[in-house]
Amino acid sequence: MPYKPKVLVLGATGQVGKAVLPYLEADDKVEVIAAARNPKKAASLGISRGAPRSDQPETIAPALQGIDRAFLLTGYTIEMMQQSKDFLNAAKRAGVKHIVHLGACGDNDTRVPHYSWHQFIERYIEWCGFSFTHLRPEIFMQNLLGYGGEPWVQKGVIRHYIGKARWSWVDVEDIAEVAAACLLDPKRHNGQTYRLGYEAATFDEIADVFTRVIGRPFSYEARPAEEFYRNVLAAGGEPSYFKCVFNTFVELANGTAVKPDEVFDNLPAIIGRKPKTLADFAQKHADTFRY
Repeated sequence: MPYKPKVLVLGATGQVGKAVLPYLEADDKVEVIAAARNPKKAASLGISRGAPRSDQPETIAPALQGIDRAFLLTGYTIEMMQQSKDFLNAAKRAGVKHIVHLGACGDNDTRVPHYSWHQFIERYIEWCGFSFTHLRPEIFMQNLLGYGGEPWVQKGVIRHYIGKARWSWVDVEDIAEVAAACLLDPKRHNGQTYRLGYEAATFDEIADVFTRVIGRPFSYEARPAEEFYRNVLAAGGEPSYFKCVFNTFVELANGTAVKPDEVFDNLPAIIGRKPKTLADFAQKHADTFRY
């Protein structure tokens, strides 16, 4: 019986990790090892391995035993850099060959701090000598369902903090399918950095899309970024990380952000289909947004 490479998916009960699993599990050429921190959520998904705890580095090595490839993603804190470094050091010792890393937006010269943190992790992956694929998604469409403990859409009103700025958007399902493709065929995707963003839109334009697709009126209400920062801290957000997000929102609202609406055309070459649109997203989640 041929050997099946073992693929570890961190954050398997989270938004992206959970979406990656079905694509991997549909391919019988790999053995999927799903890791999660939350025991109850993990049990409901039949998760086979506990995730390493960020405050307990000694838990990392057991999760990596026998693993050939890994999907690495981190939480929304500045500690993500040390946590990723600990994971990668342990992965190197365990003999992991390929890392698919979920990073953030931006060119290599980005000056957005929390985007840069992800790029330092990318460089460390390369320095360690792994084969690798770096994923740099733009803004998740799923953030419209809520972000940082805040719902963005309530009773037909979209509230946000970037004024009239236009953002580049990507559906998490597209990110997940790309991640799975890279984990299933690391040789093909080795050394690649994939920017993932396929439709640029302002919140006014998104309101128009929702109105057309859902059949109810939607509108956009621009709010001050200071309100976001107060609310996200009250919801338990990590101050250093979300201060970076706050500063980014201010730059977007002021029109000084660099290329926030950049879009790409690489998805058909990676997974063989066109990207999902904001209209597709609105249709899929119409029951959630309808009022």
